[in-house]
Amino acid sequence: MIGIIDYGMGNLRSVEKAFEYVGYEAKIIKDVDSVKEAHALVLPGVGAFPDAMDTLIKTSMLEEIKRQIDKGKLFLGICLGMQLLFEKGFEIEETEGFKIFKGQVIELPKHNKIPHMGWNSLEIKKETPLLKGVENGDYAYFVHSYYVANNEEKYVYAVTDYGVQIPAVIIKDNVFSCQFHPEKSGKVGLKILKNFGEMAKWF
Repeated sequence: MIGIIDYGMGNLRSVEKAFEYVGYEAKIIKDVDSVKEAHALVLPGVGAFPDAMDTLIKTSMLEEIKRQIDKGKLFLGICLGMQLLFEKGFEIEETEGFKIFKGQVIELPKHNKIPHMGWNSLEIKKETPLLKGVENGDYAYFVHSYYVANNEEKYVYAVTDYGVQIPAVIIKDNVFSCQFHPEKSGKVGLKILKNFGEMAKWF
């Protein structure tokens, strides 16, 4: 069972339905015991960095999620769920993140329309099972005003361009993440979620 972590941010049901569509059992979870029991974890999200971290701390899910990641449980962060994996976010106020990856989450440059909302092409930098069947130049759906910067390039598997190069897929060991929304990205997104479900069998 793939556990979709509910911390009050984003349309969780759309992620759940997308996993079900590609043939994998998924369940929205909102407590520590469910985080422990899930075979794999997904952290989606649309909202503010500090609010998300505050909720995860207050519900005691933050430390349990990190504990499960350390144990090798497969994990996928989506949009805000990806950004929270970094050292700090600077939305509204400076806020510490999970610190799984080095880097900060900062506001997109103002020379382009903010938020970055819509379809953008992916430039694939390295192969990964998560992107099996996804072609260089395929489009994914983005909705965000902040992006990851000052990060380690060796973990970046795909980028997109929006007046600045934006890390679109970042992976380290059992931790997978994407800045775009696979559940809103049509056939490309469904391939990615199916690939994640397939990988969950081996973790």
